[in-house]
Amino acid sequence: MSVISKATFAAGCFWGVEVAFNKKFGSKLLSNKVGYCGGTTKNPTYKQVCTGASGHAEVVQIEFKENEVPYEDLVDFLSHDPTTLNRQGGDSGTQYRSAIFYHDQKQKEIAEKVKAKAAKYFRNVSTTLEKADDFFVAEDYHQNYLVNNPNGYHCSTHFERSWEQIAKEEGTKI
Repeated sequence: MSVISKATFAAGCFWGVEVAFNKKFGSKLLSNKVGYCGGTTKNPTYKQVCTGASGHAEVVQIEFKENEVPYEDLVDFLSHDPTTLNRQGGDSGTQYRSAIFYHDQKQKEIAEKVKAKAAKYFRNVSTTLEKADDFFVAEDYHQNYLVNNPNGYHCSTHFERSWEQIAKEEGTKI
């Protein structure tokens, strides 16, 4: 019997993050929900989160089996830009911050190692590590938004790349 774990990530607009995880991991994920984490307002609405006043980030929360998808593979920094503070592409505000919300000490340690690796490739990593607190599922129309609205907004930073591509783009050495 394998244990079901949770992973929560903020990497800009949650629509693109949701698609990126679905493309990369597909049916290996047990669930992939968009929502809000890291703020002070209980049960925030999208409108409240967009003001920045609630303190929440737009996040994707994933349920997975560690023996099928290692946490380190999920927290790889390869499908967003972790160098722009509170911004992804044209989206700006604290709700679009790059953050890893860890659920336990093991996840925190793995995230620290992956962030240190990313710092060798990116000139400036602004991703924060935050203890996961309450996760609030976003409104229904946000779930699978880009599947249901294929012509909807796509953030330019949400695409898969390799460490080699990042080193080339950043002018760093592997």
